[in-house]
Amino acid sequence: MTTVGKILVLFIMAFSLILSAISTVVFTTSKNWKTATEAERKKVNDVTVKLKEQTAKTEAAQKDLEAANASYEAKTKQHLDRIKAIEDANALAVNQATTAKSQVADAQQTAKAALEEAEARRKETLQLRDQKSLVEKQGNEFKLHTAELNDKIRELERAMETATKNNTDLRERVAKFSTYLRSQGLSDDISQIKGIESPPPVVGEVKRVEATNRKFEATIGSNDGLVPGHELYLFRTSPRPEYIGKAEVLSVDPNQSVLQVKGTTYQGKKIQEGDIVSSTIKPRL
Repeated sequence: MTTVGKILVLFIMAFSLILSAISTVVFTTSKNWKTATEAERKKVNDVTVKLKEQTAKTEAAQKDLEAANASYEAKTKQHLDRIKAIEDANALAVNQATTAKSQVADAQQTAKAALEEAEARRKETLQLRDQKSLVEKQGNEFKLHTAELNDKIRELERAMETATKNNTDLRERVAKFSTYLRSQGLSDDISQIKGIESPPPVVGEVKRVEATNRKFEATIGSNDGLVPGHELYLFRTSPRPEYIGKAEVLSVDPNQSVLQVKGTTYQGKKIQEGDIVSSTIKPRL
């Protein structure tokens, strides 16, 4: 039961006692009015005292109720303010969490990009390291090759120096031999001197014959070692092998030469295209 209910109950009880006392006085006046009056007055006084006490208690209770209401309202306001503060703090925390989440996402994206860039730079660094190693290896090989080339250059320089000295010595000797040959009435032309020597082993064919049948062209020349003055033999292989005669080399080109029949051909035979020209009697065909 609330405090207000208790006060009402006390008030009703007091009022009932007063009515009961008055009724008793009315009904007992005839017996002992004075005594009864004193007794009732005493009761009334007692009831009045009790009523005052109850009134005081009621007022105190009312004050307590008002104080309790005020305290409740204050505490309620305090709680509401605290709830609002908590809600505001929660809203701020949610906003901060959302912002932090966005910042974390941005940071993760930035970190991912940074990691990708770092990985790319790492691969580039490894590639550059490999290239550096390759370049250093090539550089060392180049240095070694350069040292070898320098050694060869020095060797060639020494050989060239020796060859130059030998060439100078040979020139001096050739000049002396030429002077000696001319003093003996001999030619110092090297082509004529080589023509005196036996020709190298060669075999060729007649490819063109002059109308006089004295001069013809052959398919061998200076590349085969021929020089003017060399003498070669003429043969025919078809329809049967037969000897034709001799011919002297008059001029040479790298791959051909011009020859002239020496004396007369055997039994006056005519030279034909396709005849064999050789430095030996029995050429290897």
